[in-house]
Amino acid sequence: MIRILSGRWIISGVPVWRHFLQTIKVPNNTTKPQLQLYFPASSVLMAGRAASTNRPLRIKPVTWHASRLCQNDSRAAASEGNKKQESFSMKALAQAPKPALYLGFSGLIPFLSAPLLMTATQSFYPEVAFAQMVYGASIVSFLGGARWGFAIPPGSPAQPDWMNLGNSVVPSLVAWLALLCRDNFTEGALLVVMGLGLSLHYDLTLLPGYPAWFKAMRTVLTLVATFSIVASLLIKHFCTEKKIKDAWK
Repeated sequence: MIRILSGRWIISGVPVWRHFLQTIKVPNNTTKPQLQLYFPASSVLMAGRAASTNRPLRIKPVTWHASRLCQNDSRAAASEGNKKQESFSMKALAQAPKPALYLGFSGLIPFLSAPLLMTATQSFYPEVAFAQMVYGASIVSFLGGARWGFAIPPGSPAQPDWMNLGNSVVPSLVAWLALLCRDNFTEGALLVVMGLGLSLHYDLTLLPGYPAWFKAMRTVLTLVATFSIVASLLIKHFCTEKKIKDAWK
């Protein structure tokens, strides 16, 4: 009830000007001041409205699950690690152990000695060429057995499954077929070349697990052995054939 008493406005016994000064509130979280009058009769209603209007705006932050981020990072690191492990270069040949490096390159002597001997004498010797082909077939069979020895130990990167063990048998079968071509050096030599290339293809692409230095050494040794056999085939085509016994007479 508003009434006038001695020139002043009084609301329910309280002067208007004093009540106005006591009820002015300027919120700190707003840029523009807001004047709010709280009358005793409607203080509860106005307080509820003020609480609803002055409630700060809440923005829900965008959250990312840490487990997903860690999982994605681990997958990316694993894929990069696999790529680094599978990829190799010829620079890795310097990291090869000395026994493997010396024994591997000394194994090229029987491959290179046959075409060098026949080139020096300008003659094709079937016995020398056959010895070269037999040695190549034994190397092809050895490369297939090396995969078995690599896959069988526990904890090896190559599992003893059908792919690893089954593909390791193929070079041995190719080498056996090459040894059956005793009277035809051309067919036996081509089978040995095919076995060498097939073994290299298995070790570099289909059957991972070998270290980078071994892959680099295998590539160099296979290329030199293949070119030596091809050189013997060319000598047979361009040079006259002689028996090794006739050359010593």
